[in-house]
Amino acid sequence: MTIQLGQTAPDFEQDTANGSIRFHQWMKGSWCILFSHPKDFTPVCMAELAEAARLKSEWARRGVKIIALSVDSSDGLARWERDIAQKQGLALNFPVITDADRTVSTLYGMVHPSAEPSLPARSAFVIDPSKKIRLILTYLPSVCCNFDEMLGHVDRLQRSDAHKASMPFDWRHGDAATNELCISGRLS
Repeated sequence: MTIQLGQTAPDFEQDTANGSIRFHQWMKGSWCILFSHPKDFTPVCMAELAEAARLKSEWARRGVKIIALSVDSSDGLARWERDIAQKQGLALNFPVITDADRTVSTLYGMVHPSAEPSLPARSAFVIDPSKKIRLILTYLPSVCCNFDEMLGHVDRLQRSDAHKASMPFDWRHGDAATNELCISGRLS
């Protein structure tokens, strides 16, 4: 199954370190960022998850819930979350889906057919409150998600929705929206 922009994000029920969730019900009308990371107990992934947790107030200000996905087994996830809190000085404040059976990563097309199945691509999906996929970012396993970039994308999507306007390439939070349509790199 190929996920495309504008489609309804697939629903699923899956375990997290804090119990089972049904994805659409968990979103409860919020914006959502669903992102994957390739491997538990790695320093890069540890820093990535800690950074996502550090930005809690920024996510909340935008009405965004975040949820991570791990393809490693659930038995080590709680141990790893404690390790992150100890080494990064910040406890995770969002759920991490345990997806050792690849249910969610397959549903969202996160595992490339020619890649090692235990290493999903780093994928991130920005989903709006109506559960529509609004942005898909896919990184190589060796490149972390850029949460500052994601915050900027959410700002542009929300501003565009609120003003029914196109957002120019250099728009920053606080700038005015434009009602012009950007075509071929020029405002017209």
